[in-house]
Amino acid sequence: MTDAETAPTGTADAAAVQTGATPGTDWAAWQISWDQQQEWYLPDREERFRVMLDMVEAAAGPEPRVLDLACGTGSITDRLLKRFPKAQSTGVDLDPALLTIAEGTFAGDDRVTFVTADLKDPDWPALLPHDSYDAVLTATALHWLHTEPLAALYGQIAGIVRDGGVFLNADHMPDPATPRINAAERELRHRRMEEAKAEGAVDWSTWWRLAAADPVLAGPTARRFEIYGEHAEGDTPPAEWHARTLREAGFTEARTVWQSPSDAMVLGLK
Repeated sequence: MTDAETAPTGTADAAAVQTGATPGTDWAAWQISWDQQQEWYLPDREERFRVMLDMVEAAAGPEPRVLDLACGTGSITDRLLKRFPKAQSTGVDLDPALLTIAEGTFAGDDRVTFVTADLKDPDWPALLPHDSYDAVLTATALHWLHTEPLAALYGQIAGIVRDGGVFLNADHMPDPATPRINAAERELRHRRMEEAKAEGAVDWSTWWRLAAADPVLAGPTARRFEIYGEHAEGDTPPAEWHARTLREAGFTEARTVWQSPSDAMVLGLK
């Protein structure tokens, strides 16, 4: 069995779970298991994080105020603070299970704040502790939205990023003009994923079953599936659409700064 298959379990009683106090829960192990599950889908995940933080440093320096958008377990925040110890991060998400892991991981760290908000709610920016940010960062999350609400979200983000600041979105952005290339890449990627799964890699569904079986995460996981269902079905427009839409939203410049055969990262400069 892999580490992810023997996922950690909490030792808190029911009262502790209700109050958010979770003594004995190995949050670091949950973070590792989440990373392993995500890397099964995204073997170049760390590379995109590196480029993302390179661009933050280039635009905002080594002490940025960052909004970790659709933060999940805080993967971006974790890498941000390891690279830039004087950075500040606000993580925003709606998923109660992933936020539970994030809050447990960063408990006591005054550089980090978490906000529960629905990005489809037009008033979500009012919940943030700051009016503006040096950088807004997100990865493998906004494909849960269709293009119309995503374009509206980009307009809201343009109002949050300070002048000279940056927005970076790394996500699935296949090019519809190259269907044969896309199909060949997808076949190879899925073959490798199946090989890894045969060797014990944990996929999305299995990871959530492990979370649902954990005494601390069971309640938040049940609420999470009430909100999202099994998996939301959004859109995956190409990188060019993202760059164009960001410019239309108010960013002065926007373009791709990293790309793989199936994914890309687009940067908008305010």
